[in-house]
Amino acid sequence: MDSESAADATRRMLAAVSSTRLLATARALIDVPSPSGQAGAAADRLAELLAADGFAVSRPVADWPPAPAVVTRLDSGAPGRVLQFDGHLDTVHLPFRASELQYRGGENVLTGSGAADMKGGIAAAVEALRALRDAGAPAGGAVLLTAHEHHEGPVGDGRQVAALARAGTHGDAVLLPEYQATPLPLRGRGAAIVNLVLRRSGAPIHEALRTGELPDVVAAGAELVLELTALGHRLSAESGAARAESDSLFVGRCTAGEIYNQVPTECRIEGIRRWVEPGRGAAARAQVLELAQAVAERHGLTVSLRMQTRTEAYSVAATDPVVVALQAACRDVTGSTLPTGPKPFVDDGNRYAFLAGIPALTHGPAASGAHTTDEQVPVAELLRVARVYALTALAYCPGP
Repeated sequence: MDSESAADATRRMLAAVSSTRLLATARALIDVPSPSGQAGAAADRLAELLAADGFAVSRPVADWPPAPAVVTRLDSGAPGRVLQFDGHLDTVHLPFRASELQYRGGENVLTGSGAADMKGGIAAAVEALRALRDAGAPAGGAVLLTAHEHHEGPVGDGRQVAALARAGTHGDAVLLPEYQATPLPLRGRGAAIVNLVLRRSGAPIHEALRTGELPDVVAAGAELVLELTALGHRLSAESGAARAESDSLFVGRCTAGEIYNQVPTECRIEGIRRWVEPGRGAAARAQVLELAQAVAERHGLTVSLRMQTRTEAYSVAATDPVVVALQAACRDVTGSTLPTGPKPFVDDGNRYAFLAGIPALTHGPAASGAHTTDEQVPVAELLRVARVYALTALAYCPGP
């Protein structure tokens, strides 16, 4: 394709993106409540929207019969690479907010449960798929759209992405429209939820009946929290990098007892351990367990540790074809490429990179309010993402 025809193809693609259609899709998805584990109706709604647009939709169970995943494919009929758009339909367990279109700060803003995380992003990906079809693209390969639930913790455990990856339902690269617009993350940390329990023998008793020999699980728990916090500081200092690029350990919860004057038998500590280097999960677990066992031994207690690995660490080369294609798309849409950097959170890109072995790029709208009851996303950002995704597919799947 010469430069003039490439420019024509870009203009045709950008013109095919419809703001009206995109906004209607986003609102239709937001208006179906879908807390994690209960996203079946939202998946059904997305499948209905795609089928009404003429796309052939399949519904693999993907290890969660209450809400089979949604899968559709735009095939060129020619050999070539497959680019995947992937998103989760479940939201965090907070009070539901229906969609609203508001005027804030001089621009139209879409609000509601999942507007930022990430039904707005899914709607942008769907609109990119429509634009590709309407513009007669891609020239080669295919574009695969997948949507699922079981993402948001503590209910979501990533099982549907894992099942899709095991079944080979993935592309040669995947784009995920989570709410990170910049930088473009070329690496992601692994993460595991930490659940520690310190225990003593015997039953709970009134504090007035406590003897001096009885181990104090609350004091031991406080000591362990301080030890874990200090370890977290050491991990960050050792890396000498910004927080999103370093190993870390965060304690977010410490609980014991049922009432203020009861001597409890257990103290529970919960947090999250993150690591930069792929494959460090087992070593991270051993480090936490060694520290906890030392505290338990000093206090005459036993300790148990459960570390639920959410995702593994990964990286993507700046020269990978999907990175090159997305950066070219950003340049065409906004006039500049994206700076590269870390990803502060864990998303399904980590899972696809680890389980399917494919490059995964998180790039979505500059939204705000994720994991709150005031999620919001500028409509202009949804349009930008739809255009970037469509042009990325155009460049990544050029045909033979």
